[in-house]
Amino acid sequence: MFIMYFTEQPMSAYPEEEARKRDGLTVLRFSNEFYDSDAGSQIYQDRLAEYQLVDEVGFDGIMLNEHHNAPFCMQPQIQIWASILAAVTNNVKIVLLGVPLPLRDNPVATAEELGMIDMISQGRLVPGLIRGGGTEQFAMNANPAYNRDRLEEAHDLIIKTWTTPGPFRWEGDQYHFRVVNPWALPMQKPHPRIWVPGTSSLETVQWAAAHRYPYIGLGTDERAQKRIMGTYKEVAAEKGYEVGTWNFGQTIHFHVQDTMEKAMRNAREFMWMAGEFTGLGHPVWSSPSGYLWGAPDSPAAIARRRGAVARNNQRTGAKGLRSAGGGADTGATLQKHLDDLTWIMGDPDHAIAQLRKVLEQTRPGIVSFYATDGHISHRDNMRNIELIGEKVIPAMREMAEELDLKSPFEVDVPISLATTPPEDLKPYEYSIDDDPMFANIA
Repeated sequence: MFIMYFTEQPMSAYPEEEARKRDGLTVLRFSNEFYDSDAGSQIYQDRLAEYQLVDEVGFDGIMLNEHHNAPFCMQPQIQIWASILAAVTNNVKIVLLGVPLPLRDNPVATAEELGMIDMISQGRLVPGLIRGGGTEQFAMNANPAYNRDRLEEAHDLIIKTWTTPGPFRWEGDQYHFRVVNPWALPMQKPHPRIWVPGTSSLETVQWAAAHRYPYIGLGTDERAQKRIMGTYKEVAAEKGYEVGTWNFGQTIHFHVQDTMEKAMRNAREFMWMAGEFTGLGHPVWSSPSGYLWGAPDSPAAIARRRGAVARNNQRTGAKGLRSAGGGADTGATLQKHLDDLTWIMGDPDHAIAQLRKVLEQTRPGIVSFYATDGHISHRDNMRNIELIGEKVIPAMREMAEELDLKSPFEVDVPISLATTPPEDLKPYEYSIDDDPMFANIA
């Protein structure tokens, strides 16, 4: 089993009353005039110390992600944090879940950046390649209608850049390069393992399975995780391979303290941020026209957007929005998370018992602990990491062996169907010799 640590690195040091004035819309429209640079710098110092402790206590990896124009995630450039961790850690894999390819205009530069991180870390990089959320399309000025096309073509170009000696030319539908010949290539061969995170988008699950990439469910409950696994297995059967625990992962909100009382007090801080996170913006922002599968103005797509608004209204009583901070969620909602086992909070013994239920239900080979949020103190975060290392991880290793839960690093299978066989790559490229700039140079 592969066990990793994760946090959104949220900024909670802003005036809550200002967020409430704006109906909790803390993405895109909540002004950064309320940003406290001293507090922001301290967050980075605290997270760095916590990550270094994670590296020491027995975790297999540190998971990073990226979001923009919002206080809930203070790592808007995932490669920067990854490069820092490549230099200051020694043991953990650096897992990027993930790099939003459609938001970037130069996949070759992304391939170079990831290659540098892999070399600095001496082969510890696991890059996740993703679409990026609907709201991110607005934040990064990307056309949502081309989101999936850009993902797939950028992925193919990156894989070719890593596995095919240059120079070569690329003339695609979304990207055009007269010459591709970077020297900053990954240490891992033929390329680093690629994992795909998501919240059960059918197309993304199918795409991951078509490439044999492990799929990591983000906060998925048992029902959703099993639906993901069923879809993945169908595609795998069509591609001619059998799946195992190494093809699936799960992210769980997880926090332990020495006493149940203290752990549950900190669980309320997760709920403070959940009150913000689920109310980042209007649901239409999260599902802009063209971003969802199917025609953007088809009856099915319109119904999905209306359904998202209606469900949010029913849940919150708001006008399609949700207020940020300060008990925006109720104790009953917290209990539902705990009952669904998407959140596990408590002392180590309680947490281990609950964790066993998850492992038995969905049998993931990869588990990510979303371990801190809201206003939880740096001291409590450090204690959480210590307790996980001392008590939870050893128990998980025993359960994983008993339940035969193997990670992708424990099995001898191809890391990708994108490079085996190479001809599966789409033929976007043309010969560099077709370019007169290069063809006539001796």
